[in-house]
Amino acid sequence: MGFIELNVLNNAAQNIALGIDLGTTNSLGAMWKDGRPIVLHPEGDSGYVPSAINFPEKGMPIVGRRARELAMIDPAHTLFSIKRFMGRGLSETRADATSVPCPLSENENGVVQFEMRGRKFTPQELSALILMKVHDQACKALGGLEVTKVVITVPAYFDEAQRQATRDAARIAGLDVLRIINEPTAASLAYGLDQRKQGSVAVYDLGGGTFDVSILSIEDGVFQVLATHGDTHLGGDDFDRALVEVARKELSALLRPSALEDRAFLQSLRLAAEKCKIELTNAPEAYMHLAMPESGVQWRRKFTRAETEALWAPLIERTIESCQRALADAKLESQQIDEVVLVGGSTRIPAVRERVERFFGRKPHVELNPDEVVALGAAVQAHVLMGGTREVLLMDVTPLSLGLETMGGAVAKILHRNSTIPCQATEGFTTYADNQTGIEFHIVQGERELAADCRTLGRFKLSGIPPMPAGMPKVAVRFHIDANGMLTVTAKEESTGKSSRIEVKPMNGLTDEQVEGMLNAAYRHARDDFDARRAADLRVEIGVMVNATERGLGHASESLDRETRLDIEEALKKGRAALEGPLPDGGSLQRVRDELERATMPLAAALMDSVAKSALAGKKLSEV
Repeated sequence: MGFIELNVLNNAAQNIALGIDLGTTNSLGAMWKDGRPIVLHPEGDSGYVPSAINFPEKGMPIVGRRARELAMIDPAHTLFSIKRFMGRGLSETRADATSVPCPLSENENGVVQFEMRGRKFTPQELSALILMKVHDQACKALGGLEVTKVVITVPAYFDEAQRQATRDAARIAGLDVLRIINEPTAASLAYGLDQRKQGSVAVYDLGGGTFDVSILSIEDGVFQVLATHGDTHLGGDDFDRALVEVARKELSALLRPSALEDRAFLQSLRLAAEKCKIELTNAPEAYMHLAMPESGVQWRRKFTRAETEALWAPLIERTIESCQRALADAKLESQQIDEVVLVGGSTRIPAVRERVERFFGRKPHVELNPDEVVALGAAVQAHVLMGGTREVLLMDVTPLSLGLETMGGAVAKILHRNSTIPCQATEGFTTYADNQTGIEFHIVQGERELAADCRTLGRFKLSGIPPMPAGMPKVAVRFHIDANGMLTVTAKEESTGKSSRIEVKPMNGLTDEQVEGMLNAAYRHARDDFDARRAADLRVEIGVMVNATERGLGHASESLDRETRLDIEEALKKGRAALEGPLPDGGSLQRVRDELERATMPLAAALMDSVAKSALAGKKLSEV
């Protein structure tokens, strides 16, 4: 009988998949059941798994609620907010490192490592422990059913490195990732099933560690993400940090400077701040309490809602700035938004809800639990991928443009920002020099016009191109982003079929400043970028003209009079100077290009005459 039961369970497991919200503060699993998504939790349990890990002196790490409890008595060996370190290097995490109660280092691949009780752990390994805990909770709720297929959510502004780190964490946990989807996207799925309204929707997602806003269009059951914007370094943790800074300032009179910087002390302070913040959600005032028996310190401080709202106002305004950017990208005004959806535990803060309502001019939706809506949406997507039916279709977007560096350092954007994914695009390229047998491709990400101002994602080379004059080889370069947001770039030379490809899997992600600053820089430097791009393009064009003119003079110089030859040589001199650096006389590249074109017109005519004479040689007039 046991064998039969095991078979039944395994067969059932093959037909279902879990949706998992891997959160900064809490993580949660859900699945599709009886025509709707439900949160999975064992009897008597909420299902929430605090994204916390405690490392006891002996035995295995403790994950979840018990770890959170242990943080109060063993803060030096308890980790929180691991999600903020996913796919990032040590230099990119300095702001977050101050709240970590253990030393940080970097492995040979540039990945952050937490040094705890003589061992080193990557964020991927730690996130795997959290995923395993969520998975175990879900399977327990399913009566022991072993489900390994999952859909995992990430912030919309997670870059390729951070998404890959999430996949790696799942693989370490023994899970099969069907898809990585954006958290706002998941939320839209959860609400779409209930409302199925036509119009425009803003999904405002303020979690523990990140903020995203997505603008979606809904029409006839089709969800399309029009635009997304966010801040990878803005969340409930930052609201806590504002209270922590007030406490540290007041405690500076009671404690030594070294004590104020102690990691364990900061961890205890953060937990006290978080508790105070949560209490203020439902009460006009709350106390922040810190007991340190070893130091003889008993500190208690009352915070009012009005006081904390003033502290948090700059943080809330940063979210509104992102909303403005997303609306501008979607080409919509705030009054054109029909529905506003709140996601993430931090949206429970009254000041947040009030500001969002004031900005959009309408009350936001809170019908679904903001802590559960992302997991529920992930469960919807998991159900669909396992062959389930749906009445909604979702189309996601890529948040930043992708392209290649061209001659002169300019960027040829191939997949533009807010392109619907999965997506692909192909552009044609050629060689710059005669007899060039290889092309090196430099893949970049960003909105600036020059490659130097964008982020490098990878490089690869196409070799084996037949020697030909410059401009003759035809190379098709294809950019493809799959449903998980993973980028593959392929280059193929048409005459030989020679090809080369690269899967972009960088080890580290964007810094916080880079993530937020890419778009800011694009807006700020738009005019300068345009001029720089134009200059780069002109230099490339002048280079081609110089090479062609030099070749042409070798074939048709004798057909030109002395004055014309001198005119061409003078234009060539200026052209070569333009390629080497700034023009000595301050003249414009456009003028150099135009002068070169004017001077070489007689040469072009002479070359055409020569070609015509060769073609007509030996032929009768009647044959022409």
